Amino acid sequence: MIAPRSLQWRLSLWLGLGMTLLWVATAALTVQKLRHEMDEVFDSALEETGQRLLPLAVRDVIDRDSDDEPSQSVATMREHDEFFTYVVRDAEGQVLLRSHKADLSVFPPFAGMGFTDTPTHRIYSDAALQGTVTISVAEPLARRRAVAWQTLLGLALPLGLLVPVSLIGVWALVRLSMAPLRRLRFDIEARGADDLTPVSMAGLPSEIRPNALAVNRLLERLKRTLEAERSFTANSAHELRTPVAAALAQTQRLIIETSDKVARERAREIEAALRRLVRLSEKLMQLARAEGARLQVAEPIDLAVILQMVVNEMTAGADNAGRVELVLPDVPALSHIDADAFAILARNLIENALKHGSGQEPVRVVLSADGVLRVANAGPIVASDLLARLSEPFERGRAQADGAGLGLAIACTIATGSGGRIELLSPREGRQDGFEARFFSGG
Repeated sequence: MIAPRSLQWRLSLWLGLGMTLLWVATAALTVQKLRHEMDEVFDSALEETGQRLLPLAVRDVIDRDSDDEPSQSVATMREHDEFFTYVVRDAEGQVLLRSHKADLSVFPPFAGMGFTDTPTHRIYSDAALQGTVTISVAEPLARRRAVAWQTLLGLALPLGLLVPVSLIGVWALVRLSMAPLRRLRFDIEARGADDLTPVSMAGLPSEIRPNALAVNRLLERLKRTLEAERSFTANSAHELRTPVAAALAQTQRLIIETSDKVARERAREIEAALRRLVRLSEKLMQLARAEGARLQVAEPIDLAVILQMVVNEMTAGADNAGRVELVLPDVPALSHIDADAFAILARNLIENALKHGSGQEPVRVVLSADGVLRVANAGPIVASDLLARLSEPFERGRAQADGAGLGLAIACTIATGSGGRIELLSPREGRQDGFEARFFSGG
């Protein structure tokens, strides 16, 4: 037998089976005891009948005329069920008197006073006048069995109704007792990825409270660890901005002032490295914000307005002019995502498409009325195994374009934190090449 996985069903099953077995055993003992008591009652009735009939039979025999028939059957006034039959005999076994339905083959020869059993009857025998007149009263064993069977049915029918009712009652009581555990489970399951507040311990049984306390302690340690990591990332990125900006300014000044071509070339390499460091610090700050900030707002915002501003800012320079094809809906695309968070997400998706896409075709940015953002670019197909890893931090794939490998990771983090999701496709929809990222807002 395979035990149910649910604790509620296990308790209900074993308690129900235990109660059922207990009731069956109790009923069996009750039936045995009742049958023993019934046999004693039947034997007492059989003995009482014989002892009351014997004096009457003796008087009838004594008063009988000598020329009467030696065997006399007692007439009955009306037909009825005769559970007891009797036979009165003399010392030689000659039948003197018998009941009207008495079957003489049922009665064995008189062998002494008391009870005897035949395969079909229980017989009580008694004697009078120094054994010259005997009486045997017989009761069918089938009647006793029928009465016992009726009694058993009378016990079994209520028990048959009581068992399922009791099982339902046990299940209901166990379910009621398990309500605090279900609340604890629902409280944990309903939490978002960033909800590390303690679970409620109200109403929990004493056996479960240590588990809830351990969960709360784990959540507290996890919260402190995540806050420390986010604080370190944000602070590190923020503190890097000033010295990196100063180093970049000095490098640019060196490029302008030096006349040595070799030194100027090396300075330009240093400048490029410092610019990558600036972008990396900005990405780290964005990642820290995506992981720690509140990414949803109470009032919905129009994503189209924010997306228009992001695209205008990114294409304002000569490098990206004309490289983005923007398609916006005719109606507002409302969502509860934080405006800054959506701007960071859209910027990273578009930057990723501009860096890794083909320069022969513009990046296509499409926002639908239901808040789905599609960013597609031309280029080689990304392998499926690599596609699954692109949302991980510092994963740059096989592309040679400059970048830290954090853009898609930041976008995925913001999407998850805001209740949405991001899908990555390659090739892009309707084409045999390219790459496409889709953002589905959480509403």
